[in-house]
Amino acid sequence: MAYICDLHIHSRYSRACSKDLTLENIDRWAKIKGIDIVGTGDFTHPAWFKELASQLEEAHPGLFRLKKSSAGTLFLLSSEISCIYTQGGRMRRLHICLLAPNLEFVTKLIRALENKGANLKADGRPIIGLSAKELFKICLDIDEKHLTVPAHAWTPWFAIFGSKSGFDSIAECYEELTDRIYSVETGLSSDPPMNWRLSGLDNITLVSNSDAHSLPNLGREANVLELTQPSYSEIYDIIKSKNQKKFLYTIEFFPEEGMYHFDGHRECKVSFSPDQTKKRQGICPQCQKPLTIGVLNRVDNLADRKKEGIDKNKFIPYKSLIPLQEIIADVLGVGKQSKKVQAEYFNLIKAGQNEFNILINLSQEQLEAITYPKIAAGIIKTRQGQVKLIPGFDGQYGKIEIFPEAEKGADQQIIMF
Repeated sequence: MAYICDLHIHSRYSRACSKDLTLENIDRWAKIKGIDIVGTGDFTHPAWFKELASQLEEAHPGLFRLKKSSAGTLFLLSSEISCIYTQGGRMRRLHICLLAPNLEFVTKLIRALENKGANLKADGRPIIGLSAKELFKICLDIDEKHLTVPAHAWTPWFAIFGSKSGFDSIAECYEELTDRIYSVETGLSSDPPMNWRLSGLDNITLVSNSDAHSLPNLGREANVLELTQPSYSEIYDIIKSKNQKKFLYTIEFFPEEGMYHFDGHRECKVSFSPDQTKKRQGICPQCQKPLTIGVLNRVDNLADRKKEGIDKNKFIPYKSLIPLQEIIADVLGVGKQSKKVQAEYFNLIKAGQNEFNILINLSQEQLEAITYPKIAAGIIKTRQGQVKLIPGFDGQYGKIEIFPEAEKGADQQIIMF
């Protein structure tokens, strides 16, 4: 059976995250989205870990469910840690996602980090003064069957390949432990084909997760795995071995929609492609300061292959989608938080089972039976990649336009009244 898995999210204990991120709400929204297995997020935070230990019960080995819940959501113990340290004469800032096989691992890791002086109460995503390699060693000593996954690998500021404070390779970061890093999270601003351009990632399993800071963002990226008997061990084995028969595909943002796809300066409203940045020698024409180098440029710098000629059959497939609320908002020409969008979204969820079923499985005829033809057409256009993309840059999300403005106006009267 295929399981949709979003293994990197946050709780209400992380900074800049919604206070609505409780276990009950995550459980409910996972069902709305169609997520079968969701990460707990933030397991190093003492208050959140107490909630995990008291409110969850083991449903399958290493997978948990909320007590007395009928949603059917499975939880996998996960967390993100921010490592800030100096290596090679440079400041390094890396976010690391950890997947844990059991509560005992979490208990031992919390104790080990506190013994190193870490303040785990301050943030659900704690900042520690250990290197990524040191953190990895600690985790391996506790249990070799945990998973250390460098998070959103290309983000300029906090990532293993980040242009501001990262490395040029996994080996530069993890040295003799490199062959025990099995997976990397691609992040919202890159997609699998961009990562395929690096031969150094050929043996690495590329995973995609939402890194959700709010409930509606759950599942904006995810992984689809074929599990025979759902368990942490089976998920671990699939990721470790890069099993293409069981890792069916990833669900992706269009990378242009991510906050760091292009180079630029948000305050100066300057957005550049890599070629434009090169012509300007990396300097902002407005303020004369260095531009924030985005993901596409960084991939170009580190890649040892051209995108043309890569055999995609050698890699795990992917599907690029746009969240349903964004599709509805684009058709209506209003914000995705508007009452009209929210009403239509939940009408669709009620009729179409869940968001992923609507976005991936329902035919155009089935969609037109439960929503307006223009919204149905928008979902189909998204599946086919027939969208206009304005890349994000320097912390500003990109924009996606499914229908030209002229097409929207004619249909809005029908939809809104």
